[in-house]
Amino acid sequence: MPDTLLEQHAAALRLFGERVRAVADDQWGAPTPCTEWTVRDLVNHVTGEQLWIPPMVTDGRTVEEVGDAFSGDVLGEDPAGSWERAAAAALAAFAEPGALDRTVRLSYGPALGRAYCAELTADCVVHTWDLSRGIGADDRLPVGLVEFALKEVMPYADGLAAGGMFAAPLDVPAGADAQTRLLALVGRQG
Repeated sequence: MPDTLLEQHAAALRLFGERVRAVADDQWGAPTPCTEWTVRDLVNHVTGEQLWIPPMVTDGRTVEEVGDAFSGDVLGEDPAGSWERAAAAALAAFAEPGALDRTVRLSYGPALGRAYCAELTADCVVHTWDLSRGIGADDRLPVGLVEFALKEVMPYADGLAAGGMFAAPLDVPAGADAQTRLLALVGRQG
């Protein structure tokens, strides 16, 4: 099981990448649990998030300075290749010496690189489940990644729905496992 933040981030990106490579040609338009997103929209979103990391973490740019550079379609004709390049650049940016201790100026204010990395890792874990559901793949997530994401999401789960990041939390059934609890916190029923 990965134990450092960088290992968790790498594991989440690898898992999402496995699902991206499993998307069949006729599945890109399929619906996902993210009710307004198709499989392509979802992959585009997560790929776009990775594209933001180098300018924000490595270059120290602000959201305003990056602007709309990653708006619209970032996947082009090669969605899996676009994902792979974005994920590799994101991994490299966070792995730079001192990157996790840098202040990153996000849309909601300054945060340490490690907080940004943890947030994006948890987001990637949840969206891996969404993508799995969208393409009919196995939606069981690795326990270590689920526990990491659950710990990351719990403190601000109520605000995620208010900020439009996820659906409203659902009631968690008694005795639910970690994956069911995580999914419920982000408005998904497993």
